[in-house]
Amino acid sequence: MRDLVAAALAAANERGRDVADVPLTVIAAAAGVSRSTLLRRLGGSRAALDEAVRRAGVDPGGRRPVRERAIEAAAQLVAERGLGAMTLDAVAERAACSLPSLHTVFDGRDGLLGAVYEIYGPLPDLEALAADPPERLEDTVQALYRAVIVAFDREPRVLPAIFADLFSRPDGPAARATRAYLPRLFDSLARLLLPHVETGRIRPLPLPILVQLLLGPVITHILTRPLLEPIQSLDLPPMNEVCELFTEAYLRAITRQE
Repeated sequence: MRDLVAAALAAANERGRDVADVPLTVIAAAAGVSRSTLLRRLGGSRAALDEAVRRAGVDPGGRRPVRERAIEAAAQLVAERGLGAMTLDAVAERAACSLPSLHTVFDGRDGLLGAVYEIYGPLPDLEALAADPPERLEDTVQALYRAVIVAFDREPRVLPAIFADLFSRPDGPAARATRAYLPRLFDSLARLLLPHVETGRIRPLPLPILVQLLLGPVITHILTRPLLEPIQSLDLPPMNEVCELFTEAYLRAITRQE
C-alpha cells in the first residue's frame, strides 16, 4: 500500500489537486499498474487508499457529490457553447466523473438538463414567492418580474441558451425540459394571480393568456437587449426601471378599468 500512497501523492502534487480529486486511472498510471489491478489491490474501492493517505499524515480531500458537480459543469457548457455542447461525455469530463454515474444520477441527458433548469431557472424563486405572496397586486407583479430578470442574469447564463434551443427546435431537449416544468410554473403563477381574479381586481382572462401577457414582453426585452444596448440612440432604461415599466403596462392590460 505504501507504493500506492506515494503514487497517489505524486499524481496529486503534479496536478495541484487533492488526492481525492485525482482519477484512479491517473493514480494507477503513476503506480505503474492497470486500473483494474489498482482496484483489486484496494479491495474494489478507493476508500482504502484515502484511509492510507490519511494514515500517512495527508488529508486526501474530497469532492462534492456527482450531482452537484455535473449540474455545475452542464450549466457552464450550456452558457459557454450552447445546449448542443452539453453532451454527457463533455459533462463527465468537466465534472471529473464517470459516464455511468451520470446515467445513474440523472437518467440520461434530459434528466440532467431538467436538473440544470431547476437550479438556474426562475422556478424556485417563483415557488418561494407563491408560498408567501405580497398582499398588493402591484408588489406581486414587480416581484415576478424581478425573479425572471434575476434568473436570466444568473451566472452561468443558462436561460438564454435554453430559449435559443427552444425556439430553434420545438421538439428538442429544451422543449422537453420546459414541458416538464410547465405544470409547476403555472401552479405558482395561478396561486399568485388567480386570487386577484376572484376579488375582481384582474379581469377573468384564461390563465395562459395572463401568463403570456406577463412573461412574453419581458423575456423578449431580456433576449433582445444585448443587441440593442450598443445602439446609443435607443437609450435603454436600466433594468430596475424596466421592471417598473413592465409592471405598469401589465396592470393596465389585465386590471378592470374603473
